[in-house]
Amino acid sequence: MTLAVFTYVTTESLPIGLLPLIAKDFVTSASAVGLLVTGYGLIIVVVSLPLTQLTRRVPRRRLLCILLGVFVVATCLSAVAWNYWLLMGARMVTALSQALFWAVVTPAAAGLFRAEVRGRAMSILYAGGSVAALAGIPAGTWLGQQTSWRVAFFALSGLGLLVLVTVAVSLPDTPAGRGAADRGSEPDRGRYLSIVATTAMAITGAFTAFTYISPFLSGVSGFAESSIGPLLLARGIAGLAGVFVVGYLVDRHGWLTMTALIGLQVLALGGQYAFGASQVATVVAISLSGFTLAGLTAVLGSRVLVYAPGESVMASAGTSTAFNTGITAGALFGSVLLPGPGVRSTALVGALLSLVAFAIVLAEPVFSSQRKAAPATADEPLPEDIRVT
Repeated sequence: MTLAVFTYVTTESLPIGLLPLIAKDFVTSASAVGLLVTGYGLIIVVVSLPLTQLTRRVPRRRLLCILLGVFVVATCLSAVAWNYWLLMGARMVTALSQALFWAVVTPAAAGLFRAEVRGRAMSILYAGGSVAALAGIPAGTWLGQQTSWRVAFFALSGLGLLVLVTVAVSLPDTPAGRGAADRGSEPDRGRYLSIVATTAMAITGAFTAFTYISPFLSGVSGFAESSIGPLLLARGIAGLAGVFVVGYLVDRHGWLTMTALIGLQVLALGGQYAFGASQVATVVAISLSGFTLAGLTAVLGSRVLVYAPGESVMASAGTSTAFNTGITAGALFGSVLLPGPGVRSTALVGALLSLVAFAIVLAEPVFSSQRKAAPATADEPLPEDIRVT
């Protein structure tokens, strides 16, 4: 399932790296090819909750096999598309499967592990996304440049087929609603809604800055165009480290871990704005922001499994919607800032939005639906952030 995450994330963003090749093949503009990514994200935002509601009673193994089958066919169709609109249609079908995949994969994977190690398991699961950014998209871009952009999509379809067979053979056939992680271990509607709001604001802040990181590095920090790839590689390595560090902390200190990550994001983006003219400071800032963004992905999956007020699959769909809304909104805010205040302001606005997220997460315990409940006795479990092992 980690490989499935890797494959989906690579597929979502691969047209960015293959943009010139696709545009030349279909004799279309770069902005039209960019819509293959933007439209993909919008589909995920719009359909995640409705699709999850419609399929919530389907057994997890069967549903994952259906989704991966759709992925394999749609990605293969992308590879053989003979015009732009067929490619767009195939991409939208792939996005439909990904929207539901994000909601299902977290409880399905978590149900394979004991509750006390699920945070670590989720860090391994979501490391697939970090590896996709670090290696999958660059490798797919290189393969497309050496052969054809269509070969890159064929390769992803083949990876999807491998995952499909593995899931069909090895994943337990647990009925929907009967899995070990199908409901929150400490249901709390107030804290869950706070997590959703925090996610939306923090991810919007992160992507307001990150979407336009290349022009920032060249125009503000003075890096050569040839340096941007290695700098993004360093950011990706920091992100992978963030996922695994969070995996060791989140099971015992979920709220504190999330609070610390968002606080670090405020500092990273604020530092990027204030010291953007310094190349050394910029490298530190973008590496720290990569660490925090990837870490947030891992901590979200774990905390949803704790506080989901109903079924985990619906709660996961809610945070997935908030996450992808943040990606889309961040890109939009950045595009508005570029022609006015300029690319440097994207880091400042990202820091301010992250500061709002920091305020929300600090207040999360106040929003708890359980805060007026009687104190825990010696025989009752303590909240996640003060639990002693």
